Amino acid sequence: MEVASSSSPPPPAASKIGTSNTKAIPRPKRRRSLCIGTCAVILVIVTVIVILALTVFKPKRPVTTVDSVSLKDLNADLDIRRLRVDLNVTLDVDLSIKNPNKVGFKYRNSSAVLIYRGDQVGDVAIPGGEISADETKRVNVTLTLMADRLLSQSQVYSDVFAGALPLSTHTRVSGRVTILGIFKIHVVSTTWCDFTVNVSNRSVSDQSCTYKTKL
Repeated sequence: MEVASSSSPPPPAASKIGTSNTKAIPRPKRRRSLCIGTCAVILVIVTVIVILALTVFKPKRPVTTVDSVSLKDLNADLDIRRLRVDLNVTLDVDLSIKNPNKVGFKYRNSSAVLIYRGDQVGDVAIPGGEISADETKRVNVTLTLMADRLLSQSQVYSDVFAGALPLSTHTRVSGRVTILGIFKIHVVSTTWCDFTVNVSNRSVSDQSCTYKTKL
């Protein structure tokens, strides 16, 4: 008696456990994504800088103010023999330079001039310097009238006889404000003051000033 032999079917192939179906990202695509991300970060930084520059760090105009003009010395003598007036006038001028910005203001060597009826008759240098944020710096200068420059002014005789000498001071301060170390804003601040020197009581009166600042 023959016994039929049965052959069992082969076992199914074992499934691969832990194999990921995610394919690797090609290098060109990865580089493109990195480039886009970098550009986005740079754009955000630039946007923040621009916003700060236009708001918190928006450049404001430094203002130069003449606080006072006082008479330090006055000598007025009439030389009848030579038909001229020997005049010596020395003024103390107190200035204030206010920096309203949130960053420092650096100004170059500047000057203040003394003017008599449209002619410059004296000048003095204002040394350069730097003013911190929201700081007001006080500067004192001494202006001396140069008598030899008055020889061409015939009105000086009548002014001295009348006891009132009309003078003006013109101050110009120029510099720059640097915002976030990137934006450099040039600033020019000018001040013009008219006043009268009273010869009899050696005082200054009728002072009137105008101010102008240009960015």
